[in-house]
Amino acid sequence: MDKNATNPTVKTPAENFTGDVWLTPVFGGDGTSQLTCGLVRFTPGARTNWHSHANGQLLVCTDGIGLVGTRDGQTVVLRAGESVWTPAGEEHFHGGTSTNMMCHYAILDGDAAHSSASGEATTWLEPVTDEQYTAAHSAAGVSSDAAAGEQ
Repeated sequence: MDKNATNPTVKTPAENFTGDVWLTPVFGGDGTSQLTCGLVRFTPGARTNWHSHANGQLLVCTDGIGLVGTRDGQTVVLRAGESVWTPAGEEHFHGGTSTNMMCHYAILDGDAAHSSASGEATTWLEPVTDEQYTAAHSAAGVSSDAAAGEQ
């Protein structure tokens, strides 16, 4: 058994996120496992860009209310204690609602044998537009203040 040290929380890169998003790395593999896990905190209105994962991703909400949306317009509300699995290759986004923070553990398999051509388990794409973000609120039946989504 190995106890892992607490890692510093860092602000996520603006090129992959809209709004203020903070990441505390929890686990990054140990040479025998490529499992990665991070605690991600989204402020209201903050969200990821569209992206996909070579091996899928498990999101486990710890606090707040968030959205997980796919390119086909399917959106689910994610609350504390709930989880969402996004299958390999599915383009999606996740983040807080326009009025609520959301924290989740992001867990994925970084197995290089099944990763993208660049060797990354995550393929980052373009930002989710304010229109797409507002539409995700509507699809999920969550009230949205369009101005709150503008960051």
